[in-house]
Amino acid sequence: MTTETGTDDADGIEAEIDAAATAVGSVWPVHSFVTANPLAGFEDLPFDEAVSRAATLLGGRGYPRAETFRAALDEGRIDPERLDAELTDRGYKMDPEAVLERLAAAEDAGGASGAGEADSSDAGADRVDRVLTKWLSAFLDEGQAEWSMPNREAGFYDAFRSVARHDDEIPDDGLVADLPASPTEAIETALAPYPRERWEAVFEAQFAALPGWTGLLKRRADDGGAWQSAYPITLTGYLAARLALADSLEVDLSPPETDGPAVEPSDEIAGAFLSAWEATYRDGLVERVAAESEARGEERGARADGGASGRPDAQLVFCIDTRSEVIRRHVEATGDYETHGYAGFFGVPMEYSGYGADVSVDACPPILDPQHRVEEVPTDGAARRSRDRWGGLAEAAGEVVETLRSNPATAFSFVEGAGSGYGLALAARTLVPGRVRDLLGGADGAIPGDHEFCDPGVHGHDADGEGLPTGLSRDERVEYAATAFELMGWESFGRLVVFTGHAAETANNPYDSSLDCGACAGNPGGPSARVLAAICNDPEVRDGLRERGIDVPDDTVFLAAEHNTTTDEVTLYDRDVPDSHAAELERLRADLDAARERAADERTGGAAAGAGVRETERRAGDWAETRPEWGLAGNAGFVVGPRDLTDGLDLDGRAFLHSYDWATDPDGDALEAILAGPMVVTQWINAQYYFSTVDNAAYGSGSKVTHNPVGNVGVYQGNGGDLMTGLPLQSVMAADDEPYHLPLRLSTVVHAPVNRVTEILADNESVAGLLDNGWLSLTVVDPTRDHRAFEYEGDLTWEPTPEEAGADAEPSTAPAVADD
Repeated sequence: MTTETGTDDADGIEAEIDAAATAVGSVWPVHSFVTANPLAGFEDLPFDEAVSRAATLLGGRGYPRAETFRAALDEGRIDPERLDAELTDRGYKMDPEAVLERLAAAEDAGGASGAGEADSSDAGADRVDRVLTKWLSAFLDEGQAEWSMPNREAGFYDAFRSVARHDDEIPDDGLVADLPASPTEAIETALAPYPRERWEAVFEAQFAALPGWTGLLKRRADDGGAWQSAYPITLTGYLAARLALADSLEVDLSPPETDGPAVEPSDEIAGAFLSAWEATYRDGLVERVAAESEARGEERGARADGGASGRPDAQLVFCIDTRSEVIRRHVEATGDYETHGYAGFFGVPMEYSGYGADVSVDACPPILDPQHRVEEVPTDGAARRSRDRWGGLAEAAGEVVETLRSNPATAFSFVEGAGSGYGLALAARTLVPGRVRDLLGGADGAIPGDHEFCDPGVHGHDADGEGLPTGLSRDERVEYAATAFELMGWESFGRLVVFTGHAAETANNPYDSSLDCGACAGNPGGPSARVLAAICNDPEVRDGLRERGIDVPDDTVFLAAEHNTTTDEVTLYDRDVPDSHAAELERLRADLDAARERAADERTGGAAAGAGVRETERRAGDWAETRPEWGLAGNAGFVVGPRDLTDGLDLDGRAFLHSYDWATDPDGDALEAILAGPMVVTQWINAQYYFSTVDNAAYGSGSKVTHNPVGNVGVYQGNGGDLMTGLPLQSVMAADDEPYHLPLRLSTVVHAPVNRVTEILADNESVAGLLDNGWLSLTVVDPTRDHRAFEYEGDLTWEPTPEEAGADAEPSTAPAVADD
């Protein structure tokens, strides 16, 4: 394999290439879709400057349209007083309707951000894109293509060199016809006519020309997984091929001259409306949390002094995902149950390998790297043989059908031979999807799942010395269990503790992984739940927890479950629950079914009680359903605090909920982990939903109806071009001009002493930077200061919320009173 290195200036060029590539966000393969901020490379800029810069480079809008703001104003979602203050701060002393008309006129004239879209009239540049996307799709294919691109194992640049002379779309002369062996040399040759100090700007513009493909290869190069190891591609190699092709096609590579980020007047107006809308939502959320904090302060104090009595029927730990908020409310309403929120990978950063799986998957958020490899270990011989027998038959049948359908020599004869039977199957899937789902579910039930005959291999053992260590050491198992309970502020345990991961169910959907657990890198959360349950049931871990001051009663049993977010069914993985807990288990199972009915009715808005379950099952099984569920659409808030602050509140499935008790975290370590981890990840999720809504063409993926999957890595709109990078229209829009997701930046509310939060931000510059630059907001409800609320203003300073402004509030500097 040829190493992609170049001349003496290679190091400098490589550094400039890496810097230029930050303007394009990483894109994960669609089969493991991970939500991320598409403008992540601009997070070091204030939000208004970042969206302006991105509009110039990527051609995307940065703010909702005037009609969206008008609808929010008409619906009472924007407080007029808040809006007046925001407009006045920006120098607009006009009636809101007049300002909206000005904003709409600017949009019509192309003056709002997003009007700087790339000029598509350059036929040469279009030709460069067309050639490159063809070969990128062939090279980056992950098992979908029947014919592989030649010479892939040599790397993209060398593979492109070997095919260029055979491609009729590529000129027979010029640089691309005689590519140097070194990609760096090709870059230097292509850019020789241009000033050296402008090369980095050229790199940035070329990466931005195909941000979808660039983001994918960028992620693949960073990830270094099996596909990258087998078929390597680098930013340098891709850029060399692109610049050489552009040079041969006589494309002007001069980047546009810019004077730096400049905020358009129309963006100032949009920013005022957005800030007022966010403040209105945030004020309502903070007011409710602060009221609950004050009302229940004495109750929590009594509990901390040992005044609590009785154990709950069960404790269930759900992912912090906004969809969990709905089911948690209904579970708590069915009996004496506690629910808690914790990131859905349950704190164990692992690479997970299911039984018989061909590949492992990362089961942790992209902010972390896996630290362990966990494999399923069979423990039930009869169930294992059943799985091998039925699973082998199903796999073989699927391979035969797929081969027949995809092979040009047999595809037509397959459809003709299948005849009426195939047609009836298609009709049934279309006309009665719910019944087909029942039949398929019954068939799948004959094949044991991993949890029915395997245990996750959490105990460490000798590995081959390569890659990640297999399993976890005793100290690691204790640490992960203790961290979970310390972050959530647990001090007592029921007889049943259920770690509940989540996954979605959908048919014929390339974006199905976007509905699974984001904390598990777009994979189901059940395996992660099973791993933590196995850890916590380990007697060695129980002993280690006691040494840490966490006393788990002998009669506490941990088990795992998985919440189907499409149907709201919660499946308990209860194979190892002893008979002594059978009564509690059966009661829990019945109550989960009741909670499911109520949650499904709420989600579907069904008129008849109980009709929601059948409707959600229809959506899950209907291969023509473009909206099997709404996923995280609507997300706007993140509440960090005890569950009793929110357990009486209907937050409309719009808030992430992470359990935390400041009284059990005197050093602030648990809170620091939450703010530096889950809060950052939720901001990524929120940003992707925001940008996919405000400009779906630039930052989303358009309509599912016209999606064309490519290479098992992404989707086109139509039959070629750039990879789409964000969420489909149907995930964020109720109609073409009616957003279902309300595009707001994330509002975080933390229940803790404000001093503690200030110290954490002072020690975490990257987190403070996100706040200082306006990518999300932070409000602290301080239980040590009469439950008053303080808004973060930037530079480690705070202001009392408007409701507190008239009270005896602290000054606008970091408060100096001790935590406790």
